[in-house]
Amino acid sequence: MKNILFFFILTIFLSAFQKSEGMQVPDTEVKSLDGKTVKTNTWHNKGKPMVISFWATWCKPCKKELDAIQAGYAELKAKTGVKVVAVSIDDARSAAKVLTDIKSKGWEFEVYIDDAQQFKNAMQVNNVPHTFLVDGNGKIVWSHNSYAEGDEKVLFENVRKVAKGEKIDH
Repeated sequence: MKNILFFFILTIFLSAFQKSEGMQVPDTEVKSLDGKTVKTNTWHNKGKPMVISFWATWCKPCKKELDAIQAGYAELKAKTGVKVVAVSIDDARSAAKVLTDIKSKGWEFEVYIDDAQQFKNAMQVNNVPHTFLVDGNGKIVWSHNSYAEGDEKVLFENVRKVAKGEKIDH
């Protein structure tokens, strides 16, 4: 009986720490900036890579990462067709600050709000910033948690590789 209980607890523990890489983008709901419900399974990029970045208005490293992505986004999009989607995990009380941040920062990518944190939980995000790279088939092929200056260069290189159909080094 002890062995069965041990393996049961071990299985639950290990499943809590599963990597998201290799899984499809989960089908959950988020809100657009105008408050409409959007299904995440409708996010497609016509076979091109997609970056999904989880952030919050209170998270300075998140904003630095999104600023760095914005700085190279136009060129990267022109070369690879990448689509960037930023997902705020702000709750309903602080969600009003999201639009202010977008406008003041000049971010040109799609932004959604996950105030119920359904998508965050489905993507196994424990803290922000957390960035995912999705291939043209909707499969998560790379993820990165936290942000340090220069991390966007690794992301951009991985986007280029995915756009060419190359494998990514982890």
